[in-house]
Amino acid sequence: MSGTDGVFEEAGGRGTTVIDAVPLSLADLAPGARAVVLCVVADGELTVARRLHDLRFTPGAVVEVVRRAPLREPVLYRVRDYEVCLRRAQAECVHVTEAER
Repeated sequence: MSGTDGVFEEAGGRGTTVIDAVPLSLADLAPGARAVVLCVVADGELTVARRLHDLRFTPGAVVEVVRRAPLREPVLYRVRDYEVCLRRAQAECVHVTEAER
């Protein structure tokens, strides 16, 4: 995956254009939104940051918010062709910028 001029290449040759350079966290996004991971920051929680990295929430990865549970958490995310549920505290560690669908 490479990024030039706000365009990130996904597996399969599909491009994703970054539409907003304002950093957000995954927890800020609504269902149906897509975003590009900027970084993972877990203040004092090295194990959380490591686990998110192992789950492939790495810079440049395109993430889609699939759906949210009735009580707002956990939230189901699609990242790199698989789905994973995260609680709000974990999702707040993943800093992203919104991308076009």
